[in-house]
Amino acid sequence: MSRLATMFADLQQENKAALIPFITAGDPSLTVTVDLMHTLVASGADAIELGMPFSDPMADGPSIQRASERALARGVKLRMVLEWVREFRRSNQHTPVILMGYLNPLEAMGMATFAELAAEAGVDAVIIVDLTPEEARHESALLKARGIDPVFLLAPTSGAARVQTVKALGSGFVYYVSLRGTTGAAQSNWEEVLGRVRDLRQELAMPVAIGFGIRDAETVARVAQGADAVVVGSALVEILADCTDDQAALLAASNFLQDLAAATVKNRSAS
Repeated sequence: MSRLATMFADLQQENKAALIPFITAGDPSLTVTVDLMHTLVASGADAIELGMPFSDPMADGPSIQRASERALARGVKLRMVLEWVREFRRSNQHTPVILMGYLNPLEAMGMATFAELAAEAGVDAVIIVDLTPEEARHESALLKARGIDPVFLLAPTSGAARVQTVKALGSGFVYYVSLRGTTGAAQSNWEEVLGRVRDLRQELAMPVAIGFGIRDAETVARVAQGADAVVVGSALVEILADCTDDQAALLAASNFLQDLAAATVKNRSAS
């Protein structure tokens, strides 16, 4: 069983949703990424979503866009991101690592090469934000052949045909975008979101993570009642951006995540 499948099975037994923090590789510094990943796990992260910096992250809000810009300005390349995952794996063999990014850098490397190197590094899943499921048969097959789950996004506007395509091509889990906008924006109707996610869990027979618009423990607690996983990105990235050195970043991340981790327990009626 894969690390992701094991994680979801274990958390179902514990009646919890997975907490998945997002950070941008190489931000807030080149030297902190691996230590930050370990700190997040020690503070309650069940998996880590690691952003691959890109010059035009169109689905991301201003906070993550700026984090990508800072990382690229420091010289972060895709091979560096994979090496950081490899380094993380030297002392952590159980926490799933999900890479999230855009198609262009992967195509520049070559999808087959990327899939091979990502598998060797210990990557568990890949989200390619600007690759639609309908166009992803080749990429999905390459990733699956290397034991990597291709994870797709679904949104409030996704129709039945797209849901079925995601069911056919995706694996690991589905990332449900909770709002019609970019990362970091606010969500006002969580009941509607959770209702849609309940339907998707039935249709897909696959875990569903909710992301976009989740910024605090109160929202995590609410979303955890209907989701298999909760992704927190912009709020953490903003906190890290204000840190003046690596130690400050590690402490800030730990304090922030511990509050969220305590909020992932489901009510018995919601599990």
